[in-house]
Amino acid sequence: MKIGLAQLNYHVGNFSANTAKIIAALQEAETQGAELVVFSELCISGYPARDFLEFEDFIQQCENALREIATHTQRVAALVGCPRKNPVREGKDLYNSAFLLYEGEVKHITDKTLLPTYDVFDEYRYFEPNQKFELVSFKGGKLAVTICEDIWNVGNDNPLYTVCPLDEIAGLQPDMILNLSASPFSYAQHTERLQVIRANVLRYKIPMVYVNQVGAQTELIFDGGSVAMNSQGTIMHQSPFFEESLSFIDTSTDMERSGTVPETSTVSLIHDALILGIRDYFHKLGFKKAILGLSGGIDSAIVLYLAAEALGKENVLSLLLPSGFSTDHSLADAKALSENLGTAYETVPIEANYQAFLQTLKPHFKDLPFSVAEENLQARVRGVLLMAFSNKFGYILLNTTNKSEAAVGYGTLYGDMCGGLAVLGDVYKTQVYELAQYINRNREIIPTHIITKAPSAELRHNQKDSDSLPEYDLLDKLLYQYIEKRKGPKELVALGFDKPLVDRVLKMVNGNEWKRFQTPPILRVSPKAFGMGRRMNIEGKYLG
Repeated sequence: MKIGLAQLNYHVGNFSANTAKIIAALQEAETQGAELVVFSELCISGYPARDFLEFEDFIQQCENALREIATHTQRVAALVGCPRKNPVREGKDLYNSAFLLYEGEVKHITDKTLLPTYDVFDEYRYFEPNQKFELVSFKGGKLAVTICEDIWNVGNDNPLYTVCPLDEIAGLQPDMILNLSASPFSYAQHTERLQVIRANVLRYKIPMVYVNQVGAQTELIFDGGSVAMNSQGTIMHQSPFFEESLSFIDTSTDMERSGTVPETSTVSLIHDALILGIRDYFHKLGFKKAILGLSGGIDSAIVLYLAAEALGKENVLSLLLPSGFSTDHSLADAKALSENLGTAYETVPIEANYQAFLQTLKPHFKDLPFSVAEENLQARVRGVLLMAFSNKFGYILLNTTNKSEAAVGYGTLYGDMCGGLAVLGDVYKTQVYELAQYINRNREIIPTHIITKAPSAELRHNQKDSDSLPEYDLLDKLLYQYIEKRKGPKELVALGFDKPLVDRVLKMVNGNEWKRFQTPPILRVSPKAFGMGRRMNIEGKYLG
């Protein structure tokens, strides 16, 4: 059997576009002589559809699209993901389902068994779990159809679940496992994914075709990387990361071949993920142009580069917003970067605005000493000017705060924390430097001085980040253990971190949860990002 792996970029609720993509893939597959095309989880609605699933009209449009797609399956079958109504009154209203469409009709329906409710997932909010296991007969073969999480409980070793779908299915002796997936990207996920697929095929001695979607849905980025693996655990094919593709395997000739596996590194994956995240956020919302404040520091430099790559250099504008505390070299670095990238910039000094605010506040501040209030006032003046350009000229403001800063509250609410999308909010400062080196791997794009100079917000004379924060090499290691690995204070001390440092950093992280509740959506690239995947009480005192 010749099977197509349709790794496509869907748009939640855009039924006409999603349907057109699926039909186009079926038509291409037919010209290639394929008999079956496997698409991804909930491809018709787009994933994750979240509370759109609670609208009757939304489900009706899913059903209409399903019927339209079925009319294009006279000679090639489609395995597509779509929500379906629960036919009985008990349980949740919907199932997360895979439909086998062939000869213009629905030949079989398989429902998802394991419904993840951790990190960014909340599927049990909407769906009823499957409790019936059976194979799909097609073209003389017996196929085990599974949906995403259903393969993630290998041998019942996942404490989140009490059932292992493939343990149930394997006894029916399928010829192949097909998995429709919507697995979000993190820089660890692609490795874990391959480990899970290989563990399944080796345990059950059954080949697997795994199709993952690609594209970004607000903060979630899907990397694709669809895989066909034989029963010996050899990868017969792997689709590219962060790209749409339609690939084919022939089970009569390809089962013993070894396919090409895309080369990856953590920094290259983060780089590509962020570009895709920016591009899809803008395109799916109908936006075209981005603006950001370019300080001459490394964070805004990386965001400018990524935005230019994602949107085209002609669609990105930088504002250089110097105050009396800004250094000449910062302005020079910002200009050099813009010239390297070919992006437009404008210089809008803020000193007059800043002084006007100080004069207005003087009767109230009286003779109180210069403090964080005056520092943050500069950031808020910049935010006002950036948003004015945004409103007047139709730009979307990109936030440049990195994860280290967001974690400890090193940012000004309603100032540099403004924006429609936080590009680096899940990238630690040390990873930002790694990105800079990666961007410069072939030639100098980010000026060397931006990379080598000491980080500074330049909100007072001779200010450095290290005046207020531990050195980033140390801070990021501690933050990673606390945020990604969920290590408590005693565990952190046992790992070798000094207790005063642990107490200080955890107090900063927990005490700034209120700020993070007001930040823009953050592009997720780590296993534990701020936002929907990390839910904390603002006023909670645990570890405080």
